[in-house]
Amino acid sequence: MWKGPWYVPELRVFDLTNNSLTGIIPPSVGNATKLMNFSLYGNRVSGNIPREVGNLSQLADLYLTDNQLTGSIPAALFNISSLLSIHLGNNSLSGPLLLDKGNTVSNLEVLSIYMNQISGCIPSNICQLTELKTLCLTFNNISGEIPRNVGCLAKLEDFCIGRNAISGTIPASLGNISTLQHLDCSRCRIVGQVPQELGKLSNLRRLIIGQNYNLIGQIPEAIFNISSLDTIGFELNNLSGRIPATTGLHLPNLKELDLAANQLEGEIPLFITNASKLEMLSLSNNFLTGAIPTNFGNLRELRALLLHHNQLTNELRFVNSLAGCRVLRYLQVGANPLNGVLPNSIGNLSSTIVNLNIADAHIKGLIPTTIGNISSLMSLEFEGNNLAGNIPSEIGKLKQLQGMILQNNKLQGHIPDSVCHLSNLVLLVLAGNELSGSIPECLGNLSMLQYLVLGSNNFSSKFPLSLWKMSGLLYLNVKQNSIEGEVPSDIGGLKAIVELYLSSNHFSGMIPTRFGELQNLQSLDLSNNSFFGQIPLSFANLISLEFLNLSLNALSGTIPKSLEKLSYLKSINVSFNGLEGEIPSDGVFANSTLQSFLGNKGLCGAHILEIPACAITNPGQQSKLKEIVLKIVTPVVISFFMIFLLVSIWIMKRQKKGKSKDVEKVPEIGTYQFVSYHEIQRATNNFDESNLIGVGSSGSVYKGTLSGGNVVAIKVLDLENEQVCRRFDTECEVMRNVRHGNLVPVITTCSSDYIRAFVLRYMPNGSLENWLYREDCHLNLHQRVAVMLDVAMAIEYLHHGNVTPIVHCDLKPANVLLDEDMVARVGDFGISKILAISKSMAYTETLGTLGYIAPEYGSEGIVSASGDVYSYGIMLMEVLTKRRPTDEEICNENLDLRKWITQSFSGTMMDVVDANLFSEEEQITSQSEICIASMIELGLDCTKEMPESRITMKEVVKRLNKIKNTFLET
Repeated sequence: MWKGPWYVPELRVFDLTNNSLTGIIPPSVGNATKLMNFSLYGNRVSGNIPREVGNLSQLADLYLTDNQLTGSIPAALFNISSLLSIHLGNNSLSGPLLLDKGNTVSNLEVLSIYMNQISGCIPSNICQLTELKTLCLTFNNISGEIPRNVGCLAKLEDFCIGRNAISGTIPASLGNISTLQHLDCSRCRIVGQVPQELGKLSNLRRLIIGQNYNLIGQIPEAIFNISSLDTIGFELNNLSGRIPATTGLHLPNLKELDLAANQLEGEIPLFITNASKLEMLSLSNNFLTGAIPTNFGNLRELRALLLHHNQLTNELRFVNSLAGCRVLRYLQVGANPLNGVLPNSIGNLSSTIVNLNIADAHIKGLIPTTIGNISSLMSLEFEGNNLAGNIPSEIGKLKQLQGMILQNNKLQGHIPDSVCHLSNLVLLVLAGNELSGSIPECLGNLSMLQYLVLGSNNFSSKFPLSLWKMSGLLYLNVKQNSIEGEVPSDIGGLKAIVELYLSSNHFSGMIPTRFGELQNLQSLDLSNNSFFGQIPLSFANLISLEFLNLSLNALSGTIPKSLEKLSYLKSINVSFNGLEGEIPSDGVFANSTLQSFLGNKGLCGAHILEIPACAITNPGQQSKLKEIVLKIVTPVVISFFMIFLLVSIWIMKRQKKGKSKDVEKVPEIGTYQFVSYHEIQRATNNFDESNLIGVGSSGSVYKGTLSGGNVVAIKVLDLENEQVCRRFDTECEVMRNVRHGNLVPVITTCSSDYIRAFVLRYMPNGSLENWLYREDCHLNLHQRVAVMLDVAMAIEYLHHGNVTPIVHCDLKPANVLLDEDMVARVGDFGISKILAISKSMAYTETLGTLGYIAPEYGSEGIVSASGDVYSYGIMLMEVLTKRRPTDEEICNENLDLRKWITQSFSGTMMDVVDANLFSEEEQITSQSEICIASMIELGLDCTKEMPESRITMKEVVKRLNKIKNTFLET
């Protein structure tokens, strides 16, 4: 087939479109010199385009789209003067697009090479193609800039260069191409502003410049007066200002308007509803204010209304008007302060709606029973509101529903059995409500269910047996309820489970050995229950496990050494059980800290300093030890004792003469049972200013030397401040309960009519604040990561390492001190709170430091662990940027540190980090940039506005450890 046709002298047309042909194009194709139309469109032809194609001197149209061609485009192709169209899209062609000065393909009208691997730049001599009408280069690897003179292509109708690595600005000369109908510059790296000249393109139908991220400035008003436009796409840029709303707004043909994810502000122009053919309106993720227009019902063709993540209001009055949009499929208005009550008229919305999102919108009241009328609904998202009452049974009418997300509301009562009628349900999220009763047994009949999230409710009774057998379930979370009973032995029925959270319930009995059959399990949390017996040896079969928490149970026996072999296991916590024996030393245990093993008095091991070493129990080892003691050690000990005796006599004589030199040593906690006011007076040389380390709002800190020669820091409180004195009692209570290597050790205290003081271990390297802002101090990236990891471990211990959680309440660089080894230690617990076991938060009238205070802490006085997480996130961003949260530049722009970071960088995180993070001679690697970006992302996750949206300090420690090990240790 491939050999014969090319030798037919009069062959003019060769068209084998869509015939599933394979093989290669033979060089003999060049023999068909009179060929005018060559089409292999939609086959599976592979190999290179032979250069002999250049011999087809009469070729007008070349169609090789949708094949498997490789190699570069033959330069000879552009020497065929008769060629009118080249169609090479959707292949695997590579190399640059070259137009030599000698090219004679000046009559070319169509050049379509989309979806290949073409590299290099758009040729600067593109103006040779004076007849060009279509230039389509989307989905390639083209770089460089758009030629400034591209406006010379006076007949161009389609200019599509999106999905490339093209940079630079959009040339104003494009505005000279009056014939232009389709302009696509999306998903490139274009910067600068949208040229005003584009408003002159009176024939333009599609204008797509989305997802360039760094386009700035305002949208030219003239664009909104191009009546021929049917698509405007400016999403995911950095455009600002208002949406054009001139009286001349005239877009009668507009079908799609996408301005999402920019910095737009102001109100939604009412004139948008003049675009009567509008099918998709996306204005989400901006800063739009004012009311949602109540005349959207005029848009009869509207299929998608996406307004989520703005500052829009109007108490849901717009819902009534949307009843006129009978083909509406997507309605997303969540993450706006809509307020108000869900109206019953929500049931009048089009039955065609598949996605309804009114999450995080401050709505209250009941879920209307009319919700059951939206028969095509596939996704219902009402999370993060103040909805109360019961889940209406009418929800069972939504037979197409795949996702129901109602978490973090105030819903009460039982889960209605009608939920079990939702046979297509994949995602059911009801966590963070006040639901009670038993979990319906019939949920086990939902064969499509993959995610079941019921945590933080009041569910009681036993967990349904049917749910343990759901072979397709991927994620199960019932933590923080009152569920009781045993986990059945057939737990292995959850064959696909990836994450399983049963913590903080009343589960009891032994952990079934069949847990080891859950080969896909990555996270397992059984903490804070009443499990007893041994840790199953079958856990060693959990080959995908990354996170394991068995703390706060009644487990006994030893920790299986076989857990060392779980190569993906990153975190393990078996604290507060009755475990004994040696802690394994390899695998996850090599990087584990004391917090993972607290509360197990029988554990021992050599690789964790705070854990006692194990006794030797092997008889052979014991006999060898005795032999060594008799032959070697005993004489050495006797000799050492004699030397020690002589040295002691010599030292005593020296002391009598007053000539001894004290060795500076930090005492262990409890060495000093009592220190008097006079001892502190003497240690500080009567509070001499030369010993003053620092002065704060609560008092002063002095460097002192106790009678034994030990150098310490003495924090003396201001007795005239009654509130400060109350803080002394708080800090005493906290410090009695905590011991951790990343907390500032309190050696003793002094309390009398004259003084309230803490004697602390002296930290020779001062505070983190000094290291950030003093000119003679400098921390490199590795040190900053290490310091923030130390702080994270300290706060994780306070939150999770004690029976009663402790909240610091005033986390900031000034309260982080660095010891002689630059290990960070957190101090100043004057306003901290010890939370009752039964409560996850408390209330206070005592505020922390401005700029570090979580929103709910400052406005409502709510103290919780998530408030510390917020403060930590602010401090993490401060450490990287060297910008205080109260920085004048940031505050003058009405921003906080979080918003400033997200708005200030122009393509790389290096634009916002501390200029002194790297020395001048130090090369900034991509690893370093990724590390910084990962830490900024961590800071942003810590500082989310809603407390329940923030991660925990456990997750912070996990992620920082991963960042340190991945990016810095190499």
